[in-house]
Amino acid sequence: MINTLKQIFGLGPKVDLQQWMNEGAVIIDVRTKGEYSGGHVKGSVNIPLDQLSGNLKKLKSKDQAIITCCASGMRSGSAKSFLKSQGYTKVYNGGSWYNLRKYEK
Repeated sequence: MINTLKQIFGLGPKVDLQQWMNEGAVIIDVRTKGEYSGGHVKGSVNIPLDQLSGNLKKLKSKDQAIITCCASGMRSGSAKSFLKSQGYTKVYNGGSWYNLRKYEK
């Protein structure tokens, strides 16, 4: 059960977010448009969680690196799980968008 919770919330093996971002990972911010307009990671794409399933065409490849983020890490954990279930292979829950800002270029 602990391992399942770790997978859901992105608490598995550590990922070098700086390297992923330097290599062009797509950052998907799953907060609402209003939340996103209040601040976001530079270069991120806003796809609210409840609209993710209808916007998969915005993602180039199922093998591209994707980092999900939101306000706290809960919605981005759900987004990660959903994307994994759709066959996306390199998805990481980046947690809070605010914390990801330290990796911006």
